[in-house]
Amino acid sequence: MPKIIETIVTTSNAAGEIHIAPLGLIVDGETMVIAPFKPSRSLDNLRDVPFACASHTDDVRVFAGGVTGRKAWPLVPSRNGIGARLAGCISHYELSVTKVIEDADRPRFECRVETHEQHRPWHGWNRAQSAVIEGAILVSRLHMLPPAKIESEVAYLGIAISKTGGPAEIEAWGWLMERVEDWRRTSVEDVPAR
Repeated sequence: MPKIIETIVTTSNAAGEIHIAPLGLIVDGETMVIAPFKPSRSLDNLRDVPFACASHTDDVRVFAGGVTGRKAWPLVPSRNGIGARLAGCISHYELSVTKVIEDADRPRFECRVETHEQHRPWHGWNRAQSAVIEGAILVSRLHMLPPAKIESEVAYLGIAISKTGGPAEIEAWGWLMERVEDWRRTSVEDVPAR
C-alpha cells in the first residue's frame, strides 16, 4: 500500500497565479501522485501547468488555513521558475507530471521528482499539531461524513489541542471550529420542520 504524506501543494495556472492547498501526497515507489478532488483549482491548475511543489511544514496553520480560506502564505519561486513553494517550509519537492489517470472523482497526476531540498531540521509533530491536521481533513469532508462522526472526532481532537496546543495550534483550531460552527448552523437549517 502506498504511503500518504500530508503536505501543502502549490500549483499555478497559465497566468502564473499560485494556488495553495493541503493535500495528501501519495508516495508510490519513486513516483509521487497528486489526486485532487473534482472540482478544484489544484486540478484545473495541474491540467494547465503540469508542475507542482509539495512543501512540508510544521506550521499547521497552513493546513487549517487551506480549508478555511486563509491562503496568503509567504512563497519562494521554485528552482525552475514555474511555480513556488512555501517560504518557511522544512523541505520541499518540485514535481513534474508524467502521466494523468482520469477518474470521475479524483484524477491521479503521477509525478517525477525534479528537486528535493531540505531547508531545516524536522522535529516531528506534537499531538496538537497532528490534531489540527486531522481536523483540517475532517473540515474538508464535512459534506461527506455523518454528523455523529464529525461531532465525535471534534470532541476527541479537541483534547489534544487543550493539552499540547501552543499559540499557532490554538489559532489554527479556532479557524477550523469556525467552519464546524458554520456547518452546524447550516445542518440545523437543512433539517425539515416536523
